[in-house]
Amino acid sequence: MKVKEEKTSRILLGQSNNSLVMLFAINAMVFVLLKSMYVIYQISDLNPEAYYSNIFNWFTLPADISKLGGRPWTLITGMFIHDDVWAVLPAMFWLWVFGYVLQDLTGNKRLIPIYLYGGLAGALFYVASYYLIPKLQPSIPVATLFGSNAAIMAVAVATTTVKPDYRFFPMINGGIPLWIVTLVFVIVDFVSVRLGDPGKYLAHIAGGATGFIFIYQLRKGRDWSVGMNNFFDWFNNLFNPNKKARTNNARDEFFYKVRGTHPYNRIPNVTQKRIDEILDKINMEGYHLLTDEEKDILRRASSTDDL
Repeated sequence: MKVKEEKTSRILLGQSNNSLVMLFAINAMVFVLLKSMYVIYQISDLNPEAYYSNIFNWFTLPADISKLGGRPWTLITGMFIHDDVWAVLPAMFWLWVFGYVLQDLTGNKRLIPIYLYGGLAGALFYVASYYLIPKLQPSIPVATLFGSNAAIMAVAVATTTVKPDYRFFPMINGGIPLWIVTLVFVIVDFVSVRLGDPGKYLAHIAGGATGFIFIYQLRKGRDWSVGMNNFFDWFNNLFNPNKKARTNNARDEFFYKVRGTHPYNRIPNVTQKRIDEILDKINMEGYHLLTDEEKDILRRASSTDDL
């Protein structure tokens, strides 16, 4: 086996803890669940129109702050709601295009935070727009926002900010640059927004700006995904009593925190297990978060192993 430093291992669909598959699953399950309820309303004696007032609207984001105060969960649920199949299919296509590339470039732990941050920013700007734009104020009682467009816009812009010259289908005349694909997505997204609702335009712009700011802060050394991922880990551990918290002993603390000249250089033994652990870390966090020791292991493995 030959390992190259600049190449990261692809994150496969069937791999555990795949954030892209998780987002697909959540969107699909919510869509199927709501559509099943709609079908029940249609085949029963219930008025199908009552489905929207009794169920659907309880998960969409209202522009009215008084309603939002009674339905705070809609800040999250609204970004996973799609009304028909012709809305969810294009959304999932674009999520796949940009989410796969983002995971390949930055690891497995940033896709979901960027998606959620973008969706939240879009929701807040949508509500604010109805109170700040006089033209929209009469529609506040009935205006609602749903769909993953703002969240996917954040993922698209974040991915393009990381590597705008990433190429799709590189074997065909050098491939298609990522920034062109993103431009097509932005045009399609804005054209699909219903005319006369600038609040949705602002929501999508806010989502894209959030994706850009996330990557900008990451390059400055401030990773906004850490706090959210720590919360997810803590929540998962609540249902896993066998999971023990990792604690560093005094020896570990000394070795990793000591500064200055080391009395010796550690030369770790290169084993297949150790290499697999490093590749797993690349999948989860990205190559740039490897320690110097782990990079050295990959270098030595690359120079000693044959194809």
